[in-house]
Amino acid sequence: MAEKIMDVLGERVLELGPKPEPGRPYHDFRLTRDADGVAWLLFDRADSSANTLSAEVIEGLDRVLTELETNRPTGLVVRSAKTSGFIAGADVNEFRGAADPKQVEVAIGRAHAVIDRLEALRIPTVAVIHGFCLGGGLEVALACQMRIAISDARFGFPEVMLGLHPGLGGTARFTELVNPMQAMTLMLTGRTVDARKAKSLGLVDAVCEERHVRNAVRDAISGRLKRARKSPLVALFNLGPVRRLLANRMRAEAEKAAPHEHYPAPDALIDLWERHGGDKAAMLAAEKTSFAYLMVTPTAQNLIRVFFLREQMKKLAGSGNGIEHVHVIGAGAMGGDIAAWCAGQDLRVTLADMKAEPIASAMKRAADLFGKILRKRTASRDALDRLIPDMVGEGVRGADLIIEAVPEKLELKQKVYSAIEPKMKPGAILATNTSSIPLQDLRTTLQRPERLLGLHFFNPVSRLQLVEVVSHDGTDAQLLKAALAFVGAIDRLPLPVKSSPGFLVNRALTPYMLEAMVMLDEGIDQMVIDAAAKKFGMPMGPIELADQVGLDICLDVGDMLRSKFGDALPPTPAWLREKVARGEHGRKTGKGFYVWRGGKREMPLGTRPQGAAQPEPTPEMIDRLVLPMSNVCVACLREGIVDNADVVDGAMIFGTGYAPFRGGPLNYARTRGPENVASTLRALAGKFGDRFAPDAGWETFK
Repeated sequence: MAEKIMDVLGERVLELGPKPEPGRPYHDFRLTRDADGVAWLLFDRADSSANTLSAEVIEGLDRVLTELETNRPTGLVVRSAKTSGFIAGADVNEFRGAADPKQVEVAIGRAHAVIDRLEALRIPTVAVIHGFCLGGGLEVALACQMRIAISDARFGFPEVMLGLHPGLGGTARFTELVNPMQAMTLMLTGRTVDARKAKSLGLVDAVCEERHVRNAVRDAISGRLKRARKSPLVALFNLGPVRRLLANRMRAEAEKAAPHEHYPAPDALIDLWERHGGDKAAMLAAEKTSFAYLMVTPTAQNLIRVFFLREQMKKLAGSGNGIEHVHVIGAGAMGGDIAAWCAGQDLRVTLADMKAEPIASAMKRAADLFGKILRKRTASRDALDRLIPDMVGEGVRGADLIIEAVPEKLELKQKVYSAIEPKMKPGAILATNTSSIPLQDLRTTLQRPERLLGLHFFNPVSRLQLVEVVSHDGTDAQLLKAALAFVGAIDRLPLPVKSSPGFLVNRALTPYMLEAMVMLDEGIDQMVIDAAAKKFGMPMGPIELADQVGLDICLDVGDMLRSKFGDALPPTPAWLREKVARGEHGRKTGKGFYVWRGGKREMPLGTRPQGAAQPEPTPEMIDRLVLPMSNVCVACLREGIVDNADVVDGAMIFGTGYAPFRGGPLNYARTRGPENVASTLRALAGKFGDRFAPDAGWETFK
């Protein structure tokens, strides 16, 4: 979605005030004055397509403010000269490796002084905002007296995603301007809002189109602009007793989404507002200390690392996508959702299946998805128009990319390939969404095996960003490059992997889930097992995850991997096969280890007496679940399945939700100490069996 907005903005000619004189007295800014004596200050960070705030940029702003104070204009317009947006936030590079909170507080104090200086200018000041206005960029806008938004501007504070809260005065200025319940919700969730919503919140004073900017600016500077009215709830909710009551409620909600033991930022933000809301000076001072403390926490440093892992994986996609028409074979849960996602990303998609019912179901799910991710009804309608039901499978003839998503049966897949290969046009890619079958086995019946590769999406497709791009020894290098570019073009993160049983993610995740089954077999309560994983920081426990994935699929993948890796994997209990044979497949059948109604988990089917206290999970339980994942990741590195430890961590975070604040299974091992991990695995192997034996790769892992 972000890219689409930027594409639209990229075509726009921005109203930037008078043309500046040749030369550039300020490195990252342009400053001009119009005929009315109004200064136009344009953020234009050198050598960058987007504006971000670095210490150097803030220093430059300080020098500009000196000139404005010395030669005072009749008013000031602050806006961006970049078509991509206003300011995308802080330069996150400057956050990496911070270790001393005192140094951070001194640096953030200098930046605070500059933003305070902008706010204190004794002239009318107006921010004109297009595109993205995030984090520190929104804090700059809040320091202006008025804000005018172009209609497709977006606003938000994403700092919580980095383990932080706003740090340039945003916590105080935002809760002073907007209903604190709404302001705090936006800061605690990191969600963005569009211009219309920002206007209804009172965050911006006016929304207009680019062609009306000059008139809107004149009205703002002259005092004719009708300002946003501050809600009476701002004063009420900032009263001490009300703050305390609301803060307790916020804490309870935040704890469900992000336990403070692992994610301290939401709690710190709530504390800040509870103690100082309504007292701007005190809140600004406390914000600096709180921000500096958070910056040096392992959580923030690991989440900052995850931010850069995402950027690193985006670059793996390369550029120059040439795929325009995708043909998906198999309209089941995965195939239908892959087709819908591609159609939502502006591609023409034909969706084939032998039966009409799965296609109808897929179209309904697509309509629901588009209603959530596409903000305009017309965009949703256009996406549905691009998704074409194809009962006879004729779409295969014109498709640039064919994605096969039929059930995980080798013979069935090979039968599909035999039928479609003669119809494929020259240069078309044949991709399988298999989660486990090696490509070496799939290619044996193909006339042109070089155009077969894997595109393994993860469920749910619309939420999990990873796509494993799988190659075999004979895959055409140009087609592989085209597949990587395609993944980037549909706003997913590619992981290049060599074909091997389970590839990377399923191979690493299977021991986690099978070990949970062994623990059940030992009589450990399923709620305790899931609690152990969640205590480590996983988004859900392995038992619930198995129900979500489908116990039949877990069993198939486990059997396939055990046939390749033998005793390196936990054994599959006989009762699990019986459960699957009875049709208890988890969420999709309404019953697995838990009962599911309307897609929601209701209650365990365990036998623990009602009201009995749940035992606490032990450190050994946690190690049994999570250390085998790190062990497999080291093995995949050693075997050359993947060639980069950072990308392995990114894949596990973006493909499975592995605790982001840990920085990934290899980063966790590095933090804990590779020797400690290897010796713990040896101890577990002595107690529970050779499946815990440390891989030889630990000897060289750093």
